[in-house]
Amino acid sequence: MVEKIRCIIVDDEPLAREVLQEYVQVLDHLELLCTAESALELNQRLSEHSVDLIFLDIQMPFLTGLDFLKLRSDLPMVIITTAYPNYALEGFNFDVMDYLLKPITFNRFFKAISKATDYHKLKKGHVATSDHPKEEPYFFVKCEGRYQRIVTSDILFVKAMENYVQIKTPTHKHMSLMPLRAIEENLDPTEFMRTHKSYIVPLSKIQTLENHELILVNGEKIPISRNYRKLVHEMVLKDRVIKRGTQ
Repeated sequence: MVEKIRCIIVDDEPLAREVLQEYVQVLDHLELLCTAESALELNQRLSEHSVDLIFLDIQMPFLTGLDFLKLRSDLPMVIITTAYPNYALEGFNFDVMDYLLKPITFNRFFKAISKATDYHKLKKGHVATSDHPKEEPYFFVKCEGRYQRIVTSDILFVKAMENYVQIKTPTHKHMSLMPLRAIEENLDPTEFMRTHKSYIVPLSKIQTLENHELILVNGEKIPISRNYRKLVHEMVLKDRVIKRGTQ
């Protein structure tokens, strides 16, 4: 059974607490112990609970999150959540796990939790062994009111459709309200590339390359725009063309 990471959310804004609560509930290995509206309330909650991780806002009444970090040297892992980027350097001086800027996306939250989870396992002495294969890269997107896990190796292509993106896999077409750029930030640039302002494709799924078009392994035709044509040819053909020798 996976050991849960016990969390407290501290923020004086109800909406900010609700967003983090929703994110925490998505991940099975997180357990939300309680929420707090101020650093003073957090101080009381720490005396009542055994806590592994604190989501800590900075700008709060009476005592800021940074002031609280200065006062307490016995804290568990801390992830700062704030709308103010100018406090980042000071925050990291307190060895916080991560610094999340509002509005916080689930994928950015997930990256911070992955870092905290690795540290938690290391601290507890749970070291991964070769008997447990490495998990394939993945990310989450919100589709039809739920968070859908997308394994990157399953992606056939990603297509921008006005305010939505379509993520095509061999079995599904996932639609999510977000810009194409948000998906691109979660993909390895050595494995995925833009072919058009509206398309991202994985190099491993390309079957045929023509001047203005790619054909994927499933027969899907993907356009290549003029702006991306040179880059596409370089990425697809680099060190992969067998040249006929002379006799």
